[in-house]
Amino acid sequence: MSAVQTGTPTSPKPAKKNALGGRLYRGNEGMWSWVLHRITGVAIFFFLLVHVLDSGLLLVSPEVYNAVIGAYKNPIMGIGELGLVAAIVYHAFNGLRIILIDFMPGGTRHHKLMFWIVIAIWALVMIPFAYMHLSHVFGF
Repeated sequence: MSAVQTGTPTSPKPAKKNALGGRLYRGNEGMWSWVLHRITGVAIFFFLLVHVLDSGLLLVSPEVYNAVIGAYKNPIMGIGELGLVAAIVYHAFNGLRIILIDFMPGGTRHHKLMFWIVIAIWALVMIPFAYMHLSHVFGF
């Protein structure tokens, strides 16, 4: 029998199984960074798609364009704009983090620390922006 089969202290721990029989991945900074980067990238893509489509309304009719833009001027869309800026800021800072990991010698050793630095910088940028933006949206 090998060390893995006997369960000796030198053997790696087997991954836990979930209810469906697959392996359970608990996640860490690398996984959450990857997930957030993909989600923010898709959100930015869909915003750009809508932006191009509603800007194309100018070719159809300036009145229709003005009506659509007028519909965007409500508090719900103001909160959506805050979410869009939050996605763009995270995506940009995490993209720089990925570049550093790829090109900095030993970058992979520091990826967890860099993730938390990205989160800290994101918060430092977003908190003042959120206050200023929401004060314009809600008039306080």
